[in-house]
Amino acid sequence: MFRRKVQSLDAVLNRLLREEGLEAPLQQKRLVDAWETVAGKTVARYTQEKFIRNQTLFVKITNPALRADLGMMQTELVRKLNAAAGAMIITSVRFY
Repeated sequence: MFRRKVQSLDAVLNRLLREEGLEAPLQQKRLVDAWETVAGKTVARYTQEKFIRNQTLFVKITNPALRADLGMMQTELVRKLNAAAGAMIITSVRFY
């Protein structure tokens, strides 16, 4: 009698992504895409560029007053963005 090691499709895909080195880029993409949801539509209107480098999310904000306000909310934004991505991806956010 054959014994089959039955796994869920989710487990197989996660293992494949991890083995091929695609898990981190996928999580980073999820985090960047979650910016509008976490920060809100008003903030997203003033956002031009977003990218991750060395566990830091860099966000270009065109409104100086908004940039200052977001700077005071860094800790909360990091926590919410990491929660939205489902992993600890970033440790800080820098606005420019």
